[in-house]
Order: sequence, then structure tokens, then C-alpha cells
Amino acid sequence: MRENTLRTLWARDQAALNGWLAIPNGFSAEVMAHQGWDTLTIDMQHGVIDYPAMVSMLQAISTTPTVPIVRVPWLEPGLIMKTLDAGAYGVICPMVNTREEAQRFVAYTSYAPRGTRSFGPVRALLYGGADYPAHANDTIVRFAMIETAQALDNLDAILSVEGLDAIYVGPSDLSLALGCTPTFDDVDPKVAQAIDHIVARALAHGVRAGIHNGRSDVAKARIAKGFRFVTVGADARLLAAGSQQLLAEMRRG
Repeated sequence: MRENTLRTLWARDQAALNGWLAIPNGFSAEVMAHQGWDTLTIDMQHGVIDYPAMVSMLQAISTTPTVPIVRVPWLEPGLIMKTLDAGAYGVICPMVNTREEAQRFVAYTSYAPRGTRSFGPVRALLYGGADYPAHANDTIVRFAMIETAQALDNLDAILSVEGLDAIYVGPSDLSLALGCTPTFDDVDPKVAQAIDHIVARALAHGVRAGIHNGRSDVAKARIAKGFRFVTVGADARLLAAGSQQLLAEMRRG
């Protein structure tokens, strides 16, 4: 089966640099994949991407060594299983608030006897290889998002779920949940304290921690604190930022 190099990086205690995809287009995904990202996450929760677009984007990413990850809209078994059948090598599930929800998520992403994933890896066989069914449970990476006050209260219970590989912090939703202004980087002290607590508890449980960032300096600082999966750029934001920079240079006089 094709190697999941995200797991390889983690085995070396190295951080993965993750790019974010919100544009529903195979060519833009292919361009991003050819820039050298360790992983790329297709955002089906807040982006404008539907299932057929996601499949074309997975196909585009597979032309490179970049590991394809999908953030699904919700803890819904049908779409989670179809996402894996399409060839995603990692799934990020939003709003996981309890141990029971984390257990369900692991079950949905695992074949029996570990879980309840239905068998039908149509494109996953092409991407992962003919022996995909035998190794999928140990190859797929499962991220539960920690982004609510309830999840904070249940953090240790969530982190103790067998088969959960990683957690992913959404700073904006976490900020909202704690009564603060939503942002990625310059979070309020209350949120910064919560983020430090999350990564410390994840490390204590042997679970990898990821987080969304807007700036590279913030991402580097969070790697130093123990995060091993950092999102540092999104296709739409990079497109806008590059255009703004070029236009500012042209209009400078």
C-alpha cells in the first residue's frame, strides 16, 4: 500500500506543513500540490467544494507525493466513508465534543473488527494499491477537531479514545466558544492558554496535535510548543495576497 508520509514525518517527530484548499478545482489543487506541501486539506466544511469536485482534487493531488486530507462537514458516516473510498489518506472531523463522538468517528473510518466502515474502496484501491483493504486501518489518519468549550471539558476523555491519531485545533471557533473574537493567530490570552493546554494534554496521551494558522511566525512558534501539523496557507488567501502585493507594487508610483 502507498505510504502515508504524514505518519512517517510523525515517526521522526517532525511537523507536517499543511496547505488548505477551498477552491473547487482540480487544476488549482494540482498547482498547490506541486509546490511541495507535505499535506493538503480539501475543506468540505467551509469551502465551496462538493463531492465531485473533491474527487477531482484528490486525483490532482495524487500526481505528487503530497498526502491528501479532507475535512468533512460533520460527523456523518456516509460522507466520511465515501471520502475514504475516494482516496483521502486523512480525515478531519469538526466539532467533536465528547468521547462517544470520537469513538464513532474512529469506527466510521475503520473496517471491522475495529470499526463499522462499509467496504467499497473504489478509488482508494487505485490510489493506495491493491492491498489497501489489509492496511487501511493503520494507514488512514484520523483528526478530531477540538474547538468548543464542551470539547475542552471532555479533552482527556476524547484523547484517550483508541484509534484516534490526532486532534486539530480551530482557533476561530475555539475563540468564539470562549467568548473571544475569532482569529487564527493573535488570539486572546484566554484562548492562548486553552491552546497550550490542548497541546500539552495531547502530548501526554501520545496523540498528535495540529492547528490552523494565518502566519508562518505563529506556525513556527506553535511547532516549538509541540504541534506537529500546522496549516500555514490557503489557496484562496494565497491568490488574494499575491494579487494584492503585485497590484500594490504596480500602483506605488
